[in-house]
Amino acid sequence: MAFSTLRPPVPSGSTASGSSRPPPLPRDPALRYAGTLLSPDELDRFKNLLLFAQATVDGFFAGRHRSPHPGSSAEFRDYKDYVPGDSLDRIDWRAYGRTRRLFVRRYEDETDMVAYLLVDTSGSMRFRGGMRSPKFFHAARIAAALSYLMSKQGDKAALGLFADTLKTWLPPGGTRRHLHEMITALERVQPERVTDLPAALRLAAEAARKRGRLVVLSDFFTDPVALFDALAQFQHRGFKILLLQVLDPDEVELPAHSVARYVDLETAEEVEVDAEDLRVLYRQNIRTAIDTLAREATARGIEHQQVSTAEPYSRVLEAYLGFRGPIR
Repeated sequence: MAFSTLRPPVPSGSTASGSSRPPPLPRDPALRYAGTLLSPDELDRFKNLLLFAQATVDGFFAGRHRSPHPGSSAEFRDYKDYVPGDSLDRIDWRAYGRTRRLFVRRYEDETDMVAYLLVDTSGSMRFRGGMRSPKFFHAARIAAALSYLMSKQGDKAALGLFADTLKTWLPPGGTRRHLHEMITALERVQPERVTDLPAALRLAAEAARKRGRLVVLSDFFTDPVALFDALAQFQHRGFKILLLQVLDPDEVELPAHSVARYVDLETAEEVEVDAEDLRVLYRQNIRTAIDTLAREATARGIEHQQVSTAEPYSRVLEAYLGFRGPIR
């Protein structure tokens, strides 16, 4: 294990002497944290966020979206407010003349939008710095919230849990039962094993039969070349892709310790070093890894968002609201 790799050694959360290994997470999800992934109070806040989304970004979670295969027998169904990105040829100019507001016509050949949520459950997602939640729990709450918002609007969501392979796959669904199954699957996860994100993406591409939006929640400690090669198969099929890179601040900054033992949470490999001697190089390397992922994603038309476990996960939902636009 070396500081110069794209997989930096993760701080163990031990004392400055570095004498202890990172404590394992309790097996019972109910004992890990107070409450479940989504509490009633949070659901109420999501409802308000949903109204905000409808008013500001055309209800990104709207249950009906234009079909990529419009038919010749399409029938008019209703109107919606125009937002930048909508097709200009669907604007009803007569309605504009009467109301001075832009409306877009919608037709019966429109179909449900499907979002595929892939969540990293490998050992590195167990990491937690200070009193913060582990990275996986942060990612799981984001996935649960997105699933809830989509189900409320009639959209469909699929869930994939991966480590060295695609361990769990729940196909697209939009019912309350399906939402319960997704959240239950997230709550039962115990992060472990090594990561092979490219392999998991290839399996997910086979399972995702209908194109839509792909959201990947991970720390992305993987080879970027192999990662984008695997994502290319989604792009070729017209998917819109969002990478949510979940990191703890301690992973980015490397906290101050004199001598500490660092343990790889996936391989259990250990190294004892003086953090002061390596902090500058470590920060440069982790920053380079993050910037490389963001730059390569942008170059391919893929969206990237760095997510800190120190910030409320609800902020990620607002960022997701901007992940929109027609699927071509």
